[in-house]
Amino acid sequence: MIITEEYSHQAVEAHARQFWQANNSFKVVTDPSRPKFYCLSMFPYPSGRLHMGHVRNYTIGDVISRFQRMRGKNVLQPMGWDAFGLPAENAAMKNNVPPAKWTYENINYMRMQLQQLGYAYDWDRELATCHPDYYRWEQWFFCRLFEKGLVYKKEAEVNWDPVDQTVLANEQVIDGRGWRSGALVERRKIPQWFIRITAYAEELLADLDKLEGWPERVRVMQQNWIGRSEGLEFSFRIAGSDNAMTVYTTRPDTIMGVTYCAIAAQHPLALKAAETNPDIAAFTRKQDNIKVAEAELATMEKEGIDSGFKAVHPLSGEAVPIWIANFVLMSYGSGAVMSVPAHDQRDWEFAEKYSLPVKQVIKPADDSACDISKAAFTEKGILVNSGDFDGLDFSGAFEKLVTHFESQGNGRKMVNFRLRDWGVSRQRYWGTPIPVINCAQCGALPVPDKDLPVLLPEDVEFDGSGSPIKKMGSFINCTCPGCGGKAERETDTFDTFMESSWYYARFTCARYSEGMLNKADVDYWLDVDQYIGGIEHAILHLLYSRFFHKLLRDEGLVSTDEPFSRLLTQGMVLKDGAKMSKSQGNTVDPESLINQYGADTVRMYMMFTSPPDQSLEWSDSGVEGAYRFIKRLWKLIGAHQLAAVAVEPGKLDDAQKSLRLKTHSTIKKVTDDYDRRQVFNTAIAAVMELYNDLSKFAQSADILDGGQNQAVAREAMEAMVLLLAPIVPHMSHVLWQHLGHEGGVIDADWPTYDQSALEKSSISIAVQVNGKLRNVLELPAESGKVEIEAAALADETVRKFTDGLTVRKVIVVPGKLVNIVAN
Repeated sequence: MIITEEYSHQAVEAHARQFWQANNSFKVVTDPSRPKFYCLSMFPYPSGRLHMGHVRNYTIGDVISRFQRMRGKNVLQPMGWDAFGLPAENAAMKNNVPPAKWTYENINYMRMQLQQLGYAYDWDRELATCHPDYYRWEQWFFCRLFEKGLVYKKEAEVNWDPVDQTVLANEQVIDGRGWRSGALVERRKIPQWFIRITAYAEELLADLDKLEGWPERVRVMQQNWIGRSEGLEFSFRIAGSDNAMTVYTTRPDTIMGVTYCAIAAQHPLALKAAETNPDIAAFTRKQDNIKVAEAELATMEKEGIDSGFKAVHPLSGEAVPIWIANFVLMSYGSGAVMSVPAHDQRDWEFAEKYSLPVKQVIKPADDSACDISKAAFTEKGILVNSGDFDGLDFSGAFEKLVTHFESQGNGRKMVNFRLRDWGVSRQRYWGTPIPVINCAQCGALPVPDKDLPVLLPEDVEFDGSGSPIKKMGSFINCTCPGCGGKAERETDTFDTFMESSWYYARFTCARYSEGMLNKADVDYWLDVDQYIGGIEHAILHLLYSRFFHKLLRDEGLVSTDEPFSRLLTQGMVLKDGAKMSKSQGNTVDPESLINQYGADTVRMYMMFTSPPDQSLEWSDSGVEGAYRFIKRLWKLIGAHQLAAVAVEPGKLDDAQKSLRLKTHSTIKKVTDDYDRRQVFNTAIAAVMELYNDLSKFAQSADILDGGQNQAVAREAMEAMVLLLAPIVPHMSHVLWQHLGHEGGVIDADWPTYDQSALEKSSISIAVQVNGKLRNVLELPAESGKVEIEAAALADETVRKFTDGLTVRKVIVVPGKLVNIVAN
């Protein structure tokens, strides 16, 4: 390409893309003779258009990938589509088009946008989770888990719209009503499939310690979600009957403070009480129709009603009331809890509202005052009002109480997890069909391998009133693989987290047709060396992927314990202080920016504005600033056709040494910023400083002299092009060739710094008199403390401030400053 004075991003970027396409630059193959680097950004949902969050995420990944490639790694950077999900169904209703057609059109458009941004993806590995050649292996693997007993079916609650006759996702329930029909949503129990993630809870928790390359914040979030606790499980006998109610507590030291028990509205005792009490029946019906997520329990208003039943305290023998409370969920534990209002704030608030007793049984260990009339005392301390257990601390009471209950046969020490088994059924259409056949004689059976995949019909009419396949006899009716009789196919589809839990592994062998994964490719590429995505995926997606990886390992499909070695969670893109969103009306269209400024400008702005793990506040002037710098760099390098001249360090003058020092210190800093720190804004800033130094040098020296001026100037230019190549790959490609190199900068070696060039021949020493700066001296770099002190005291400028005074003390900080104390 001929370099023109004016920078044309259209011509530059088209030229680079043509080169990459002609040379198949982004294709990668398994090569055990080379060190690998697998860089993966979380794949997008094909919503139709890229947004700035996408651009930031994928630019970070591309910068890391290109950097590692220039360092000699065999780099895998794939891209695909998380294509199933609810938005396609909503779009189908809005636009009167089948979800499949809408999805494929979006994929085609978004692929074009990604290519326009110059991302170095191996498109031969592209996958979409809605393609049968992808989800057939997910179905196959589910059948393996079925045979191992790791999946099961049980009744679970869902949000039911009685008008549309369909299940609603939580986000489709608005103020208790269906988002489309406006009908009051009901809570219904329907059979659903689950995978036993709890069987791996201990390993999922323990292996967090292996994830040293993950942000501590994410590891803590997963640790809390898994929620391992040690406690006491024991029973309260129900007064007037032979029945008992089991509870679990992590604070057995507070048992003597129990003044009531609380049960869920769906607990058998609550249902029994509702049979004869209309008020209780009304209360339980109200709870049945309220969507309550666990996260909402802490903040919602506490409500309850006395069931009329009493529980017998297992230690004191006292009868305590059993209340039905909205803060107890039947889906967690036994659906019953012991309540200690003096030492649990939630219990205290409930007791205050309903005038229930509050009994203190723990006092502060330091004997400080605590007023339980104002709030619960929730810290661990010393037992009081607890009979034989008085005076014990938490640990002593825990062990003694566990021993007591176990000896009485009424309890046991146990480990509990907050984590619950993964419900993977969705009563929706646009998803992977669950490969199960239901037979009246044989029960539920997995679909035989020879009949996979179970294809999702794509040419459907979609009106939103339930899943179309639930009305399709051609899909439902089938033959039982067990007895050969009439049977029905499962019409639920998988939770879309299923597809995104193993895609990283399929990318290593995306075209492999003989099985779910090709062991040779998987063993070479996994673990993913660098994974990039938003912090909002810290728990569910990342936890499910870790779980799925262990399932794959135990099936012999992968050899490692964890899928992702290093994790980077990028910050949000904000505008006017709020996250960019259509609803806020503050979005910026990446495509219009690319058309106006070019992809390189958009990429540089995204990397320069803030560190990748922090939020980015959008600035139109910042985009223009990035564009101006690109044009200045283009003009500086493009205006000079510098032939290669060898640098001869022994022949350099001070100005040449200074520029070379700046070049190699920049290489050192930028390399560390890319590799260890992953902070790209400071890397760009360092290159900008080098640009400034080179510009000044070019103004004062003839950089076309064929000698050392030209040598150090060209060295600086090459360094800038190489250091910016991962961020602005199009312009760097053209400038690299302009400097006389054949091939693409993408295949050039990453620059290394020359340690000898970093050694300064002189140092700047600040000289202070009584703490005030009076001069800066240039001294030989090897100057010691004695030489520095002598030079400072002898300097004429300094002596103007010490004449007539007695020097009391001279403080020398080698390499930095001298402070002369005189009076």
